[in-house]
Amino acid sequence: MEVKNIDNIKVHEDSKVRVKEMGNITEIMYSDSYASRCSIKKLDKHTYIDLATGDIKEFKKMENRACDIASVRKSLGRLRDYLNTNITDVNRCKWITLTYAENMTDPKKLYKDFDKFVKRARYRFGRFEYIVAMEPQSRGAWHAHIVMIFNDKAPFIPNSEMAEIWGHGFTTTKKLDDVDNVGAYLTAYLGDMEVEDAVQDGEVLQRALSGSMIVKEVEVDINGDKVKKSYLKGARLYMYPAQFNLYRCSRGIKKPTVYYDTEKNAQKKVSAGTLTYQKSIELIDQSSDFKKVLDYRYYNSIRD
Repeated sequence: MEVKNIDNIKVHEDSKVRVKEMGNITEIMYSDSYASRCSIKKLDKHTYIDLATGDIKEFKKMENRACDIASVRKSLGRLRDYLNTNITDVNRCKWITLTYAENMTDPKKLYKDFDKFVKRARYRFGRFEYIVAMEPQSRGAWHAHIVMIFNDKAPFIPNSEMAEIWGHGFTTTKKLDDVDNVGAYLTAYLGDMEVEDAVQDGEVLQRALSGSMIVKEVEVDINGDKVKKSYLKGARLYMYPAQFNLYRCSRGIKKPTVYYDTEKNAQKKVSAGTLTYQKSIELIDQSSDFKKVLDYRYYNSIRD
């Protein structure tokens, strides 16, 4: 399947679109065709039937998360939507990275340690909701990125105090100010990887040299100075274990609201917002003459 970027298209006001409301962010997605039903039916844990052809096929066993890129992208997409839905006021949030002092490589221990951290933090600071995402490093170690969401203004928490509560190493706190799409901003940390770190992994290096990975330049803040760094898009996805849960949410986390409407009605919904991003793509499968056009637009209700 080839994905081709095309010029941003003009959607007719009577066209059917999908509207996804996520806090301050509203996504409007147009497709020139919508599937009326699922194209496959699961028979058992090993096989499924292709409803279009009647063929019975076997599911592919994944050795790591990158064996099924579509699945990985869906996981990151759901995480992005949860972040945007629940982070509506950055003043009520803390974005903390939890790091081990030693080279801790056990994902089961990672989640056990995180659960204990949440209990200690809630005892110290009171109730908060959270969204946590786990990030593998090139050396095999793990980081945990947690967004703590308080009912009111988030308390000031020195890194020394947060590290004491964590108890396994050190912590860093980063600001979420002046970010149009918090979900996209944070999930980029889970998929992309600095070039100098990525080349230490043989598989990632091979893919990078073959040209199958895109290099992007990002301006980051280091001790108050703006520094440009090079990242490989999607490089970190090859480091996730098979069937690993990239993220978890506390019970009070809200889901996005999704519904279908006309382009005209959708535009009324976002009339007070600002268009911050638009992308139109064409999906092409040469073997079956399949073509599909998709258009994504993001509107922010609190941006001028």
